[in-house]
Amino acid sequence: MKVTDIRIRIGRQTENIERLKAYADITFDESFVVHGLKIIDGQNGLFVAMPSRRMPNGEFKDIVHPIKPELRAEITKVILEKFEQEKAAIEAE
Repeated sequence: MKVTDIRIRIGRQTENIERLKAYADITFDESFVVHGLKIIDGQNGLFVAMPSRRMPNGEFKDIVHPIKPELRAEITKVILEKFEQEKAAIEAE
């Protein structure tokens, strides 16, 4: 699967949530899009959280997620690179 588009949303929707830095949408092969990934500032730095929902017991469960660790690493890499580009562009304004 090839990543063909990434959209990052930095802005008001993240102002009230200290650790949440942005939302991301990622498109694969110009055919399949995943909305609502989160870029979060964790204890060990930035990471990408898959879209999830809260279960009745209070736990969060991913709605979609990569099965292979290599794909997760690639998704994280390209999303964080795009986030840094978008952040730098905003700071340069």
